[in-house]
Amino acid sequence: GIFRFGEETVTGSILLFPEAVYSWNVTTKDDITPESFSRVIEKADEIEILLLGMGTRLTPVPLEWRQALKPHGIVIEPMDTGAACRTYNVLVSEARRVAAAMIAV
Repeated sequence: GIFRFGEETVTGSILLFPEAVYSWNVTTKDDITPESFSRVIEKADEIEILLLGMGTRLTPVPLEWRQALKPHGIVIEPMDTGAACRTYNVLVSEARRVAAAMIAV
């Protein structure tokens, strides 16, 4: 899967913040651990919502993921990756404190 940002393209899963895009070493939901969110936690002062693009279909988020983010004031919102892209753009345009972790499709 490829993500496009204007003229730039990124191949593979990503962590997306308003000021930066990072490669995310995740291919499927099974690759995700609480440690997968370490960069998000590092930026916790800038984030209140983490959109989680789960690929082509939405599946329940394990409690341990929510528990890893909650102490940092971050709420995780799972959805399919296409919906996560669209929602991210809307929330950024509203100046919301949002980030996205998206599995490439």
